[in-house]
Amino acid sequence: MKKLFSLDNSLEALSALIAAVAFLAVIWNATIGKHFVIPTMILLLVFYFGNLARAGANGQRWAKHLLFWTFMLAVCHTFFALFWAGSARPGALFGAAFYPLYGGFTVIVGWLCLNYAKRHSLLA
Repeated sequence: MKKLFSLDNSLEALSALIAAVAFLAVIWNATIGKHFVIPTMILLLVFYFGNLARAGANGQRWAKHLLFWTFMLAVCHTFFALFWAGSARPGALFGAAFYPLYGGFTVIVGWLCLNYAKRHSLLA
């Protein structure tokens, strides 16, 4: 298995991070929050992103395509949110930090996606 924290496996690392945070959210919701339905939906993120990270790091091409398109969809979502969600709920939630957060995510993850697609010849 290649190193997880490299540009070749950048989306796998991001996916593993999401899975780890979602796992902690499941534990927190089940123990401290005393919720039992919500953690099962969050557990879906753990399995989805965790399995994609594992399969992608093992070089499985289908996982690399799913990782690329999942994160590219997130980039498109945040890009359009920059123009139409400034005063809506995300803009109200983050306040003045909305544009730097969403803009930064769009630029950084967009660059990672394009670099990832180029390194793995996903768009050829």
